[in-house]
Amino acid sequence: MAELTITENNYDELVQRASVPVLLDFWATWCGPCRMLAPVVAEIAEEYDGRVAVGKVNVDEEPGLAERFRVESIPTVVILKAGEAVAESVGYKPKEALCALLDQVL
Repeated sequence: MAELTITENNYDELVQRASVPVLLDFWATWCGPCRMLAPVVAEIAEEYDGRVAVGKVNVDEEPGLAERFRVESIPTVVILKAGEAVAESVGYKPKEALCALLDQVL
């Protein structure tokens, strides 16, 4: 499954009501570490297709969502299960580290 663009308007439908865990990647276009993490998140979206939904939240376009999750540094990855945050990673992390977080909630 492709990465989903998450906004305030579609958050409830795509995240809160998701039938699978959701990985949210909080990022911005001007953030170098975010650009480094982007291909990792894309690979995870492919590899976990059907088991995890992967969403991207642009903090400049969706400050309300960033505030809701208390995002102070980017990139921040939040993993939600049944609409509740169960894991978080701040800063660039290798794919293996993010997959280990995901595997804990699956």
